[in-house]
Amino acid sequence: MTPRFVAFGIDQGSTMRSADLTDLAAFVAVADNLSFRAAATRLGVTPSALSHRMRQFEERLGVRLLHRTTRSVSLTDAGLRLFERLRPAIEEIAHALEDLKSEQRHPVGCLRLYVAHLAGAAVVAPLWQRFLSAFPHVQLEIHTAEAPADIVALGFDAGIGPKDWAAADMIAVRVMGPTRVAVVGAPAYFQRRQAPRTPDDLTRHICVEYRRPAGAVFAWPFERGGKSVRVSPHGQVMVNDADLAVRAAVDGLGIAYTLETLADPFLRSGQLVRVLEDWSPAFDGLFLYYPGHRQVPAALRALVDMLHAVRQAEPAPEVPAAAE
Repeated sequence: MTPRFVAFGIDQGSTMRSADLTDLAAFVAVADNLSFRAAATRLGVTPSALSHRMRQFEERLGVRLLHRTTRSVSLTDAGLRLFERLRPAIEEIAHALEDLKSEQRHPVGCLRLYVAHLAGAAVVAPLWQRFLSAFPHVQLEIHTAEAPADIVALGFDAGIGPKDWAAADMIAVRVMGPTRVAVVGAPAYFQRRQAPRTPDDLTRHICVEYRRPAGAVFAWPFERGGKSVRVSPHGQVMVNDADLAVRAAVDGLGIAYTLETLADPFLRSGQLVRVLEDWSPAFDGLFLYYPGHRQVPAALRALVDMLHAVRQAEPAPEVPAAAE
């Protein structure tokens, strides 16, 4: 099958040079206006430079595309045929560019996020209904994990996690302020056992254990009055998901070590009881991170703006001064 522009000496395959595209764009401008002066103004060049470019283009093709005099310009038969074949492609390109501009005002497409499990539960889930209602042409794809990754290589638009997940050259925006640890258990659990008063008391309790992505079992850190201790918990259930740890505590399977953000709904409903509050350290919070300030995808910019508005409306968290 003959390539579309082979008849004019232009191979539209992978060997097409950028100069060919520039020459074609210049030709279309002249053919549209039938004036070198008007076409040159549209392209931001001088009429003489445009005329010279067209002459070189014709010489390279070995085909005259334009009749020209000092007063007028018209298309040759070959020029008219080329123009008629180019016009749909040029219009399609113009429409594609206009669609891209429109997307900046009305976000569309897939927004891919790589998020820590905590971020999925505490940042994305509380917001996604509002976000998708505001931007119905956006699709959210959320991948949860417990370890950082190269989000650019994996094709994600942004990540949400601890600040140290973001590479040094990325933009990092706080999306969850500092929050404290919450050590919790079900009321029914504490009806059978005396609540712990110090971290050491946990050795006599059933705890919900947590295994890190690397395989190590998480040791629970505590601090009070400048003193820090770590406790290695023991229990009948081990998970690698923060939501499951809270669910296990709600179901009376033991004491869980989590964050206020995840435990708060169950504390308010009375399904969980908090212990060791005076020993609970603070967690620095979460950040949304992405590469570069320029040409941020419209859907991502909309999400960042919404998260910022939500944070502005939230009351400042109460974090002990020693932990800030």
